Amino acid sequence: MCTAATYKTKDFYFGRTLDYEFSYGDSITVTPRNYPFNFRFEGRNDNHYAIIGMAHIANDYPLYYDAVNEKGVCIAGLNFVGNAVYATEPCKGKQNVAQFELIPWILCQCKDMSEVRELLGNINITNTPFNEQLTSAQLHYIICDKNECITLECMADGMKIYDNPIGVLTNNPPFDVQMYEFSKYMSLSPQQPNNNYDLDLQYFSRGMGALGLPGDLSSPSRFAKVAFTKLNSKSADDEKSSVGQFFHILGSVDQQRGCCEVADGKYEITIYTSCCNADKGIYYYTTYNCHKINAVDMHRVDLDSDKLFAYTLIDEEDFFFQN
Repeated sequence: MCTAATYKTKDFYFGRTLDYEFSYGDSITVTPRNYPFNFRFEGRNDNHYAIIGMAHIANDYPLYYDAVNEKGVCIAGLNFVGNAVYATEPCKGKQNVAQFELIPWILCQCKDMSEVRELLGNINITNTPFNEQLTSAQLHYIICDKNECITLECMADGMKIYDNPIGVLTNNPPFDVQMYEFSKYMSLSPQQPNNNYDLDLQYFSRGMGALGLPGDLSSPSRFAKVAFTKLNSKSADDEKSSVGQFFHILGSVDQQRGCCEVADGKYEITIYTSCCNADKGIYYYTTYNCHKINAVDMHRVDLDSDKLFAYTLIDEEDFFFQN
């Protein structure tokens, strides 16, 4: 299970948690402009926008979980198991894109959300697997730039595109249901609540304006928790303050080992948390075992290359002793 969010100060930030019981072996991956993408139905693209994000590289192909292109368009795919349904066949007259190609297909050619919407208006997403070992993932997507955010869901009754004014996405249920459920928390506030009774009632704690905000690890609860945290978040607009605050926002739904059992002896944890400055192309991250914020800057590599640049996650804490 995962959580994604947007955040805007002076710059625009986008990131997510990836919560799972194991890692596929992921790396921060920069795909430069001349890396050749061979799309299953739509041919080859040898020149496109550069991309940075977290990916599992298989046969020299970046299978992105979340990514941002050099123009500031951002995408993350989150588990949508039981609801995601893709086409079984290509559709004549449409641009046919395999599910695993969707992130690069959009980021290669869209400079803003108006171009994303135009592209999605003529797309058919298929369940074509990457290979026999890596079948189609059941996902829905948050797609955004600094001006606009949408949620994309492919279901049995067709593809749906929702405006996402909160800029938050978790997992099931579908996005429209998540928004409906979030209405239950519209009265919550960072201020202390009003006393609506003619009684001498006392505040016994700070934070009572948020009484009722869920704290469990289910996806509807994480949606409400991150939405409340983000919508009430305050920070300075410099880079350190903004990035630090973003990690605090997603830190509100960290998953600790032992709290979410998925099988005998296996527990879901927050494998990594990301925060990308979409304006500058800098990908910040922390991992379960290393809370130091590390970073990869896409503009420090040759973006006109035709080879992938991959950086292994730092996943070991380095303690700093002050005495």
